[in-house]
Amino acid sequence: MFEIAMTGTLLAVWLVAAGNEGIRAIILILRPGMNRIAGGEAVRLQSLFLEAPFTAMLQRLKLFEHFQLAFGAYHIKLVALKGASWSLERTKAEVGAGIGLGYAVLTGSAALGAFAEERLLLVMGIVVGAILAVRPFAEASRGIEERKQMIVMELPHMLSRLMLLVGAGETVQQAAARCLEGAERLQHPLYKEWSDASALMSNGQSFGAAMERFNRRCAVQEVSVFTTVVLLNYRRGGEQFVLALRELSYSLWEKRKAIARIRGEQASAKLVFPLVGILLVMMVLVGAPAVLMMG
Repeated sequence: MFEIAMTGTLLAVWLVAAGNEGIRAIILILRPGMNRIAGGEAVRLQSLFLEAPFTAMLQRLKLFEHFQLAFGAYHIKLVALKGASWSLERTKAEVGAGIGLGYAVLTGSAALGAFAEERLLLVMGIVVGAILAVRPFAEASRGIEERKQMIVMELPHMLSRLMLLVGAGETVQQAAARCLEGAERLQHPLYKEWSDASALMSNGQSFGAAMERFNRRCAVQEVSVFTTVVLLNYRRGGEQFVLALRELSYSLWEKRKAIARIRGEQASAKLVFPLVGILLVMMVLVGAPAVLMMG
């Protein structure tokens, strides 16, 4: 009875949150002949069922204001990952979609628990639903850390090319543009931000302002040091500029090596669990015949 009451309560809360749009979405799904749903229609239904109701509920309950610090930190991470065009409303929609997905799993688990008369399914639904609700925040943090490591690992390579080009007689602005040669590099977060800075300089913005924006967009300590060194020495050009960057290059290569070691250790740790599983399977395969013979 508890599972049935829980399922009914969850569905009632969803109907209140979804409003008329949710009811129309249900009618659309149950409409005869609705066997296939186009891609755009599927996205719209997902928004109606999961994203819009819970985003509106969070706004009505003013939870975005109550948890402003956590929400603001999450928005800043998404802006760094998705680009400067990412808006606050889209961040709210991401939060609503994550909570909606967790709520859907909880509702489905409650319904299955009521049908099978098994309360454990409801407990599992609560756990999985909570994990799915907080997953976007964890993924954003993990994405920021991966982005930081990618930038720090690629920065020494870009610094070496910059030193080589400036040492060959090009100006710092020309060398900065030449560092972007190769379309595949533009997919890397460091070169993406560097490309935006180079475009700003081509449009007439000063070198210092473009580099400051590049520093803010990367939001990495090593890039901040690199930007400071470049701004202090780029007017000198030539040999003095190259010497200043060469001193910085040594420390950046050491940090790249440290990150490579950390990644290697993480990869080794991830291999432990499959190896333990294989070991257990082998023990069962070897030990089962002996146990059966003893029986």
